[in-house]
Amino acid sequence: MRLTRRSAVLLSAGTLAAGVGAAAQQPAKGVVTLVVPFAPGGGHDAVARILAPRLAEKLGQSVIVENRPGANGMIGADLVANAKLDGNTILLASPAETVIAPSLYKSMKYNPFTDLAPVTLADTTPVVIVANPATGIRSMADLIAAAKRSPDGLAYGTPGEGSSQHLGGAWLSHLAGIKLVHVPYKGAGPATNDVVAGHIPLAIVGMAPVLPFIKSGKLAAVAVTSPERVGWAADVPTVAETSGMTGYAVTHWVGIMVPAKTPSAIVQRLQADFAAVLKEPEVRTRLNEIGCDPVGDSTAAFKEFLAAERRRFEEMYKFSGLTPE
Repeated sequence: MRLTRRSAVLLSAGTLAAGVGAAAQQPAKGVVTLVVPFAPGGGHDAVARILAPRLAEKLGQSVIVENRPGANGMIGADLVANAKLDGNTILLASPAETVIAPSLYKSMKYNPFTDLAPVTLADTTPVVIVANPATGIRSMADLIAAAKRSPDGLAYGTPGEGSSQHLGGAWLSHLAGIKLVHVPYKGAGPATNDVVAGHIPLAIVGMAPVLPFIKSGKLAAVAVTSPERVGWAADVPTVAETSGMTGYAVTHWVGIMVPAKTPSAIVQRLQADFAAVLKEPEVRTRLNEIGCDPVGDSTAAFKEFLAAERRRFEEMYKFSGLTPE
């Protein structure tokens, strides 16, 4: 078997198990596609475009970002679940299509627990409740009061039905004893655009797509949903600080996943490369600037994280009013 120069270098460096057979476990040559299962303009899209050029340098291959929105992330996830096992098609996963969807749907085209393989947790980000300034809503007290004044409730946009943001809004509505009306979009970008334009009063989304609008004053940051205030937005209170909301916590995240049965050596290589990129100071700074905290943990740790997230969202699902479709 003829080894390429790149394979030989990787083998000699001990990246994979020794032997000619291990060379076949490298991600195949060709274009690597980072599949974002949501529309452009959202947090996942922003993270993907920060990581893509640095990952390309690590892999020595072209890396492109492909948006495949729809069905609350499931269209993109299904695409990856059925892709070749060569490490060239990678999902930037969210809670929606991985740990929440099984509670929402009686049947799915793919099983996220058996058809997708975890690689690493790329980042976490607090979810933020934002309001159009014209509403006069600047705090949780304002939000609760406004909802109680409105017999039809307050509409809030999210990246999609059954998303972590949707379930976070349902939990908030339950705890506060108010009516919040969910408006699902095909990603955080479209939801953000509509609240900025005043078509809906509120949005509950990841920090990345709304941070520029908060800084410019086009949106008011009402509260973050993380357990504690975040350092780069220390003036924004947490939902949990509101009376009766103790214990409230919803965190969004981006995970790296590939098709199940992808050779373990390829998974290990991708985990190492993503982790290395996520440790780079410039990458960390850019992710922090859009409200993301980079992680890059081990595959085993990510698997444990996913199991815990599944249990947590199963509990939150009870407040959504949804029934499995």
